[in-house]
Amino acid sequence: MTSELSAAAGREVACPPLPSPKALSAAISTDVLIVGAGPVGLFQVFELGLLDLHADVVDSMPRVGGQCAELYPDKPIYDIPGIPRCSASELIERLLEQIKPFASRFHLGQEVVDVMRKPDGRFRVRTNGGTEFDAGAVIVAGGVGAFRPRLLDMAGAERLEGKQLHYKVTDAELFRGRDIVVAGAGDSALDWVLALYDVCNSLVLVHRSREFRAAAGKVRQMERLCSEQKMQFLEGEIVGLDLAADALQAVRVRSKNGLTNRVGADHLLVFWGLHPKLGPIAAWGLGLDKNQIEVDAARFATNVPGIYAVGDINTYPGKKKLILCGFHEAALAAFAVREFLAPGEKVYLQYTTTSPAMHRRLGVEAPAA
Repeated sequence: MTSELSAAAGREVACPPLPSPKALSAAISTDVLIVGAGPVGLFQVFELGLLDLHADVVDSMPRVGGQCAELYPDKPIYDIPGIPRCSASELIERLLEQIKPFASRFHLGQEVVDVMRKPDGRFRVRTNGGTEFDAGAVIVAGGVGAFRPRLLDMAGAERLEGKQLHYKVTDAELFRGRDIVVAGAGDSALDWVLALYDVCNSLVLVHRSREFRAAAGKVRQMERLCSEQKMQFLEGEIVGLDLAADALQAVRVRSKNGLTNRVGADHLLVFWGLHPKLGPIAAWGLGLDKNQIEVDAARFATNVPGIYAVGDINTYPGKKKLILCGFHEAALAAFAVREFLAPGEKVYLQYTTTSPAMHRRLGVEAPAA
């Protein structure tokens, strides 16, 4: 939790008590504090609500949605049960609609910086915005939102960021009729190549080799577009940016033979993947494995009693980084949290189809007999 906690990974540790307890009159009291407002964090609100637990949600981003909202709001998702196809932003909208009955409070644009256990066993949590919480349990649902894009490190890049240099796409219309260079070899790079080639004026994909990390089908589609002269693939490494009056004019790409090509560009999209940046979470005393939080797959509890982790930020044997797997984790974590907050109390499994208690919590009428 703080620097005082330096337990070895996987070993259960106890949070230190507050050295000098302060009055919590300004603290927001909640059953559970969820750190992360991506799809799994939102569904966690729902699963806790079904068990009559209220949740507050904190996220460092200025809006809900996590990776879905930030990296690919318009991309289609096909593997959500019962929804053959929806965009990432549509999924977030549906999740927000689903959790309305539970009236959760969202605290956006804030990062959790301090987590300490109080003498009564609850947690005192503070954000960099000065917000304080008095929470019975904490669930980390940071997902890939705890990661940051790998940046283009060269002269002029910072001045272009958010204007002509992009690490995510939030509005494809920005590129309509423009000359675009895309850098990368993974699924995100290929996805946007396939989505933008018929929107922009010209599109050049740049990568240092012909070995791609993206799905083979996407690579074949890209190669077909190149053969049809609808786009171009350029094997090489970006070595410079040409600017005029702080505006991007061209991207310089050096090929393996040492020649440098000057590719005219209105926009440069860089998809070099993400690297972990846990930030203050790394100092919470949680068991970590390669910047992911270790949990048990039965309760999704960490080595710190009362702190849980769900979604892409956690790791356990057989872990799969899928939204639907995160939903499963959220359901089991909710039951574990309920048991933690009311030790010894029997937690009965109830079905939303037939349970009157569930109907009351959801604000729906019981189905006719």
